[in-house]
Amino acid sequence: MQNIKSIVTSLTICYFLIALLEVYSEYISYKPIIFIFKPLLTILLFIMYFFNSEKRNLLFCIVLLTSLITNILFIPNTQNYLLYAIVIFTIHRIIVIYLILKLQKIKDIIPVILGTAPFILIFFYLFVETTDIPENSFLILVIQNILISLFAGLSLSCYIMNDNKQNSILLISALLFVMLQFTVFIEKYYLTNEFQHLFRPLAMSLNTLAFFSFYKYVTIAEIKQQ
Repeated sequence: MQNIKSIVTSLTICYFLIALLEVYSEYISYKPIIFIFKPLLTILLFIMYFFNSEKRNLLFCIVLLTSLITNILFIPNTQNYLLYAIVIFTIHRIIVIYLILKLQKIKDIIPVILGTAPFILIFFYLFVETTDIPENSFLILVIQNILISLFAGLSLSCYIMNDNKQNSILLISALLFVMLQFTVFIEKYYLTNEFQHLFRPLAMSLNTLAFFSFYKYVTIAEIKQQ
């Protein structure tokens, strides 16, 4: 047990060191490092989960796999690859929500609806005010807005109904993902030619922290289910 904890601690340190290098690589737009380190972060999370979990939930493994594919597709930063990335990430988000529902005991749907509503209003306001959305991305972005709002609302309702460590980490993860979606949306459709050297590192920082938080949530939730 102590050896496993030492391995996980070492992997966690490696994860954040590589994350720092990846964020800097995004800042200077150094593609060779980005192509190596961006997928490596997800692979490290998978290895950490393998050592840290006794259940090794297949759903979470699929979550990491779809995240890995999405991260690779986001690297070229073109409209075509962006569309493919959004499609895969939509599948990813559906699996994440399903996984949360499997790990949480949702007894009342009303708090989830109330928690989801503000996020839907905010995201759809931004969406309606945006004029440069490609026609082939329109439907998939609507679905993305609904899914991220549901994810955030579900996390918020779980935290309000039962304020424990598991739900606190889930809420932190959800809020980081919400900020990530805001950042990517603004970068891609509002400030397409401005502040690129700031938005990409910011998005990478949020992505790294959000996935690590979700990994921590899953491992804690699995222990509580035993």
